[in-house]
Amino acid sequence: MFMAEKKAEFLMFKGKPLVRMGNMIYYGNPGDKYVVMLQILSTEDFNGFNLARKVSVQLQLTDPEVKAVDRIVKRSDKVGLYQAMVIADIWLERALSEDSVAE
Repeated sequence: MFMAEKKAEFLMFKGKPLVRMGNMIYYGNPGDKYVVMLQILSTEDFNGFNLARKVSVQLQLTDPEVKAVDRIVKRSDKVGLYQAMVIADIWLERALSEDSVAE
């Protein structure tokens, strides 16, 4: 197989890509108007595994013309990755559906 033919495959959650870079996780399609950035702020050991304890969740605009600080639409801190992903999915779905209704 040629390298050009190989398509990057991402971990998906509810039909949207999840991309991890260190302690940051991006959820959503970067081609959409919004994505969610999750930052793992603290972890705890559980039977030899590092589990996310405190997670910062930010709904962000993807528009490169907007200053980074002004891209943040909503922000919250959650305990555990599960709670963070639940709110991330809710925020992203609402933002994308409201945006499509407004157009």
